[in-house]
Amino acid sequence: MGEIKRLVLDVLKPHHPSIIEMAQRLALLEGVSGVNGTLYEVDQETESIKITIEGTAIAFPKVEEIIRDCGAVIHSVDSVAAGKKLVESVETPQDR
Repeated sequence: MGEIKRLVLDVLKPHHPSIIEMAQRLALLEGVSGVNGTLYEVDQETESIKITIEGTAIAFPKVEEIIRDCGAVIHSVDSVAAGKKLVESVETPQDR
């Protein structure tokens, strides 16, 4: 199977642990080169965040485990890139 190079996840998490701690924990995973966490919605008890993970061989089960350990849940996998190299999306007329 092709190795996962990039994951973009929509995650719902409690206020604690912070987005900083979650990103740091994910960044420590073997095969992960970097993590970006973006907060896009806050309510009284939860935060919705977009997490982008890039690396050479991202182990999705390990990512799920860390997110679950933080008391969070993955709402959706919004994007995934796998294979020998990253392939960027190409805009088509339907995207306009």
